[in-house]
Amino acid sequence: VQIKRAIPTLALIPLLMLWFGIGEGMKVTTIALAVLIPIYIQTHSSLRSIDSRYVELAQTLRMGYGEFIREVILPGALPGFFLGLRLAVTYAWLSLVVVEQVNATSGIGYMIDLARNYGQTDIVIVGLVVYALLGLGCDGIVRLFQERSLSWRRTLAD
Repeated sequence: VQIKRAIPTLALIPLLMLWFGIGEGMKVTTIALAVLIPIYIQTHSSLRSIDSRYVELAQTLRMGYGEFIREVILPGALPGFFLGLRLAVTYAWLSLVVVEQVNATSGIGYMIDLARNYGQTDIVIVGLVVYALLGLGCDGIVRLFQERSLSWRRTLAD
């Protein structure tokens, strides 16, 4: 995982093109690789930071495996998972912007690339604004899902 973290996902595009061609498979794989690391790292960090007293309490109460997962592991891991997911949405949009311009014949990336070729700055800016609005919308959806899933959790902001 650490070696993958050291290599920017977008630097893998030439290799992914060789392996998957220039089609949708390469694009989906690039985006999947971009979102994998932040979700994994944040979830792993959350799991490692679960207070050992909760684990001991679960053992003392002789919780079953399913109950242990539901009552200790999930509440401990979900905050980190959602943080990783919000970061991953950002990386997914970054990757999407890049891969959408690879051999594209339609889409926002194609429109931006075509406008760049013809020096149409206004269309490039419109495309970027659309990307920004879609990115904010996706982040808002994840944040809403996070707030509903973690409604039990109190933070300093509350």
